[in-house]
Amino acid sequence: MGITERSKKRVHLWKKAVVHFALCFVMGFFTGFAPTGKASIFARPAVISTNISDHLSPRPVESPQQVAADVNRSLMAETPIVAMAAAPARPKEHTENSRFISEKEEQQEEEKEPKLTPRRFLIIVTPTSTKNKFKSVLLRRLANTIRLVPQPLLWIVVEAKTESNRVSEALRKTGIMYRHLVFKENFTDTEAEMDHQRNIALKHIEQHKLSGIVHFAGLSNVYDLGFFDQLREIEVFGTWPMALLAANREKVIIEGPVCDSSQVIGWHLKKMNNQTDPRPPIHISSFAFNSSILWDPERWGRTSSLQSSSQNSIKFVKEVVLEDETKLKGIPPEDCSKIMLWSLRFHAAGGATTTKHQINQ
Repeated sequence: MGITERSKKRVHLWKKAVVHFALCFVMGFFTGFAPTGKASIFARPAVISTNISDHLSPRPVESPQQVAADVNRSLMAETPIVAMAAAPARPKEHTENSRFISEKEEQQEEEKEPKLTPRRFLIIVTPTSTKNKFKSVLLRRLANTIRLVPQPLLWIVVEAKTESNRVSEALRKTGIMYRHLVFKENFTDTEAEMDHQRNIALKHIEQHKLSGIVHFAGLSNVYDLGFFDQLREIEVFGTWPMALLAANREKVIIEGPVCDSSQVIGWHLKKMNNQTDPRPPIHISSFAFNSSILWDPERWGRTSSLQSSSQNSIKFVKEVVLEDETKLKGIPPEDCSKIMLWSLRFHAAGGATTTKHQINQ
């Protein structure tokens, strides 16, 4: 009896130990899943009731401005402030030497950079005659030449008012900045009609105060492209010799100035006799001038009353150009006798086929 009772007591003790161990294991297992930082279930009832009331009580809604302000304050609080260390003072001689070196380097850089000078504005005036059978062809040929000239440039074309719009259509297709002027008057004299058209162009330039170098380009003119670069070098007045070539003739006539370098010392004469005017009429295409002479003549030493009293602007310009030869600049300045402009004279019976000749004085 004693042995059996002892064995029963031992088995009972082992059961108690196993049950106690199982309960502790289950409690520890579920306690590991519980969230941290919250009140324990074994906390006091008073503390639990206060926490629950705090969570259940309504809270005020914060505005976006308050949230942004709080974020800014938090960023400012978290941003470390780095103290700037004061730079050590440099000697005075060292600062002066550094300034001198920097100024010298800037001067060298300025010298290396190319200086761009703006091109002078060119105003090319072209009159047209209704009696010219080759007007459309010559206009296209001259347009092809002017198209190769660098900008800025303005081409003023004048013609009599007609029902045909060939000239307008041809000008639109050129890609050149142009102005097309028309007039209603009728003329029987071709030279009078040409002068009238030039006066219309000059009045247009004066009215709109177009500032540039004016050149009268006839439809029959043939140019060396370097001629237009020389035009842009003119300050007030400029002149040059030109060659006149006639169709089916080998004869070449030179008109214009005789120069020593860029200084005008004489003129080519048409007739070698004593009756010839020592200052012959200058060809309309052998000179150019600054357009400001039309609306600001006092700038060039002319009174405005002389211009206003004359309705013939082209005559006024010729008088001003020939008034003082010292004001004229021969182009090209290195060799004023070089021919850079040719004028072809057409006849009704045939056309003109010419080649460019280098004619020197």
